[in-house]
Amino acid sequence: MALIALGVSGGISAYKSVEVARQLQRQGHEVVAVMTANAKNFIGPLTFEAITRRRVLLDQYEPGVNTDIDHIALASSIDLLLVAPATANVIGKFSHGIADDFLSSLFLATTAPVLVAPAMNTNMYENVAVQANCRVLLERGVLFIAPDDGYLACGWIGKGRLAEPDVIVSAVGECLRRDGDWVGRVVLVTAGPTYEDIDPVRYVGNRSSGRMGFAVAEEAIARGARVLLVTGPTKLEPPVGAEVTSVRSADEMHRAVMKATSTEPVDVVVMAAAVADYASGIGPKEMKIRKSDDELVLRLRKTPDILAGLGEARGDSSKPFLVGFAAETEDLIESASEKLRSKRIDLVVANDVTQAGAGFDVDTNIATLVTRDKVEPVTKRSKRDLARLIFNRIESCVQDRLLAANRV
Repeated sequence: MALIALGVSGGISAYKSVEVARQLQRQGHEVVAVMTANAKNFIGPLTFEAITRRRVLLDQYEPGVNTDIDHIALASSIDLLLVAPATANVIGKFSHGIADDFLSSLFLATTAPVLVAPAMNTNMYENVAVQANCRVLLERGVLFIAPDDGYLACGWIGKGRLAEPDVIVSAVGECLRRDGDWVGRVVLVTAGPTYEDIDPVRYVGNRSSGRMGFAVAEEAIARGARVLLVTGPTKLEPPVGAEVTSVRSADEMHRAVMKATSTEPVDVVVMAAAVADYASGIGPKEMKIRKSDDELVLRLRKTPDILAGLGEARGDSSKPFLVGFAAETEDLIESASEKLRSKRIDLVVANDVTQAGAGFDVDTNIATLVTRDKVEPVTKRSKRDLARLIFNRIESCVQDRLLAANRV
């Protein structure tokens, strides 16, 4: 997770910066907004304060600010300075070393990567002075997100519209991944429920929302990994940057996971999906089953055990590292330990779904991380924070294996 300073300058597209901030937070990043005086003419600081839950930085001469010399303190702590939108005025200040407000002072003081998303009238953007300023910044290592072609606020159609928020957030991810500790690793995550159709209008399913799996995917992306996300039906928007495969049934998820692990160099598999254990034994009926008797008997068959299949396919190899989830109502640790042994996997995240604030379709979780040599209880926290602890535990297990191999 990174601390990102979001510079907002005075342009009509400043409203898009709110969505940029929200998407960055969804990926687990901390965002602090830095607004120019002109930006306040288009959007209020209170909006960013409510979204980021941080004080918006506006005036470097504000009383109390200079106690810690805020623009210097922030400059040394941020992981990235993102300016979106960046007006011609701000780009000109940056290129000429002018520091007459908080944002321009922050730009000069920080050694973090700088990512700039220009937005302005077409003629302004194509003006030789603006283009010269952009070239100067490029030569100095500043990264740019090119503006879009399209309908502009002034009524013109042309190049100059601020890039869409998902494009900006994707560029942020690429910039941060350069130094991420999981760069070069591939993580496969499954999420959500599976639906086992009975007829054209009915299915057998479960209460999984996909929140835990998506949180795991977001954490992997934030750490710099390439993420393959296989998700069952869910209303959530997938994390920006994930390579998504959508499935419906347990059989479809099984095929997608096995295909990915056989064709991609997967380092870690996190099976956070709530995969149905049983499906219709004869497949879904082509026509709706009519009500007739007081009882309806369904013959069910067992679905493929994806985790066990991965453990068997891996054999004695250490890759991929396999993480399973266990949603239980009793005998939590015993069930998780048995799952660890029988499926030949490395880590089980066990949930007692009878506890308030844990389990399906809630924003928090309570878990126990179970490995062969350690049982680690985790108190109630956000699912994203639990995802962070899961990846820390994976790192610890991998390091222990490397140390053991070196001793041999």
